[in-house]
Amino acid sequence: MKYKLLTLAAAAMMCAAPSQAQTMRQNPFLQDYTTVYQVPPFDKIQYDDYLPALKEGIARQKAEVEAIINNPETPTFDNTVTAFERAGSVLERATLVFMALEETNSTPEMVAIAEEYYPTYSQAQDELLMNPQLFARFKYLYDHRDELGLAPDQKRAVETYYKNFARSGALLDDAQKQELMALNTELTNLYLLFNKNLLNATNDFSIVVDAPAQLSGLPANVIAVAAEEAASRGLGQGKWVFTLHAPSRLPVLQNADSRDLRRRMYEGYTTLATKDPYNNLPVISKILQARAKKAHLLGYKDFGSYMTDNVMAKTVDNAENLLMQIWRPAVKRVAEEVAEMQALADRRGDAITIQPYDYYYYAEKVRADKYDLDENDVRPYFAVDSVRNGIFKMAERLYNVKFTEMPDAPKYFDEVTVYDVTDATTGEHIAVFMTDYFTRSSKRQGAWMSEFKGTWTLPDGTSSRPVIYNVGNFTRPTADGPSLLTIDEVQTMFHEFGHGLHGMLTRARIKSQAGTNVDRDFVELPSQIHEHWALEPELLRTYAHDYRTGDTIPDELIDKLIAASKHNQGFMTAELCGAALLDLQYGKLNPDGEVDVEAFEAQVASDLGMPSQLTFRYRSPYFKHIFGSDGYASGYYTYLWAEVLDTDGFELFKEKGIFDPATAASFRKNVLEAGGSEDPMTLFVKFRGHEPSVDALLRHRGLADDTSHEPKPVRHGENLQLSK
Repeated sequence: MKYKLLTLAAAAMMCAAPSQAQTMRQNPFLQDYTTVYQVPPFDKIQYDDYLPALKEGIARQKAEVEAIINNPETPTFDNTVTAFERAGSVLERATLVFMALEETNSTPEMVAIAEEYYPTYSQAQDELLMNPQLFARFKYLYDHRDELGLAPDQKRAVETYYKNFARSGALLDDAQKQELMALNTELTNLYLLFNKNLLNATNDFSIVVDAPAQLSGLPANVIAVAAEEAASRGLGQGKWVFTLHAPSRLPVLQNADSRDLRRRMYEGYTTLATKDPYNNLPVISKILQARAKKAHLLGYKDFGSYMTDNVMAKTVDNAENLLMQIWRPAVKRVAEEVAEMQALADRRGDAITIQPYDYYYYAEKVRADKYDLDENDVRPYFAVDSVRNGIFKMAERLYNVKFTEMPDAPKYFDEVTVYDVTDATTGEHIAVFMTDYFTRSSKRQGAWMSEFKGTWTLPDGTSSRPVIYNVGNFTRPTADGPSLLTIDEVQTMFHEFGHGLHGMLTRARIKSQAGTNVDRDFVELPSQIHEHWALEPELLRTYAHDYRTGDTIPDELIDKLIAASKHNQGFMTAELCGAALLDLQYGKLNPDGEVDVEAFEAQVASDLGMPSQLTFRYRSPYFKHIFGSDGYASGYYTYLWAEVLDTDGFELFKEKGIFDPATAASFRKNVLEAGGSEDPMTLFVKFRGHEPSVDALLRHRGLADDTSHEPKPVRHGENLQLSK
């Protein structure tokens, strides 16, 4: 489907000079939403609402903060922390919507607005967090936190706020604050440029196939989507277009018998955003320089130390130690996998030596040969709607919640589906949940969860409930059939839904501790633990139905899925772990000039002993997690850190029963509902009964050394040393 877009020039004019009718119209962000459950009124929001709401929101927030500062009463939790969390409602409403739509429907108009929105927003937040009078009130609470009779969650909130103010520059002198604000603005603009380049470079690349023979091996639905893509570009019949979006890229790498087609796709992906006009290499160099300056200004030896200081890992060394305990057995397994693939290629008479663009393809051939399992035989059981039923059934059985579609609710795109989430017994409203699953050119790659409205406890003790959404990039339905998911995509849907449950089920009293407002290396626990249910036979039989016949997935196929569950885990683990280690090495850099990003990345791969048949899961120019913002910078390791937690935790479910009510209730209370109200390790131990070790992860991925049964601790041991 094509969308009619305005030009950038027209968008700029619309933002600069709204019409008289627009001026008279009420900006929907400037008042409380009157929609059901306060879902944003998307049908009333126009492009020229964002910047006025941003500016008005900043002004109102400043006034509300001035009222806090000028309060003559001695600082208390209520007149300082609670008041601060209630400030800025207009700004929050506008920003949550803008951030969501700028990523899911990044039209030229949104891109133009973003270039002003984000730097202005960043500067306003800097001024707020560097305000000395506001910080003085939080410092008073921090200094007297043991004397004020604070509840544990309140004391933790005070400590967290104090540290966040300090990490945001509150302790700097005026000149240093100005320097930090300039660096933050620079970084905001660089992140915008990185993301813009990445989206444009992704959409700019395509492979046009005009010989049917080159389609050999590809699933019928993938071929159909490629034909529709060619038709949408006006190429006519007899042409097929493949792109770098995952639903197109991965089937080519996994299934295309044409080695040339696989090579072209692999090289297109691994050189993404490395050439003008969408070259991210110089952007990364500038990001690294600005980050190092910021870390030094705040008193840290490098940016990695700054980013790990306030999370569970505490240091880069601790994160590195964990990764190296995983990296070594993963690389060992890669060698075994490559040997299996080469042997199969030799038996087939293919006369090739396994290269990186062969890995996915021959891994699938080995799976079919070794386990008699072809993923194309599985996909008909995993239509999007079937899998969505699966995640809802899981949530109902574990947490007694029900999802009811709200067809008349506001939505930001016509393909979004909205649900009312309620207690299945009492009917109590718990949350609103939205799904946006299909790829489009205006949506960034990947899958994620976020919110349009957070949650907090009101003065009367009731709770303001959240509005949560999941975004994916799955293959679009065709005229002849539904969207069919790969096994990896099924797990992705369960993963993001786990984040969603964290946001929906939270009962933390304090807004800044609710839902996913937890340590960065704890936030992936709820998402990753729920992946385990995706292929559990007890749940599979309730949702995996052949879309053509309605037949339930047969036990024979389930047995094959379980037998093959550890297949290719060397590759999957090594590319993920390698990317996390690369990220940490970037965090150690203190460049005083231009960084040769490609050379640095190659050096890290060499020092790690990266197998020649694979590369990092994300190469630097498209490593959005760490260069599209600073959210996961020096923190990509958190996926594996959290996997240590989730695999250990799921072993308790396996021991007690995957739908055991007591175990589910404990996980809900101590993890999903608690949010960031307590130390994350304390919460994990309350649920699990002990601190985790890496052993469960190695067992889950099939990488455990059967000769060693000594628990491997998370935080201690040797560290990787890389050459300078």
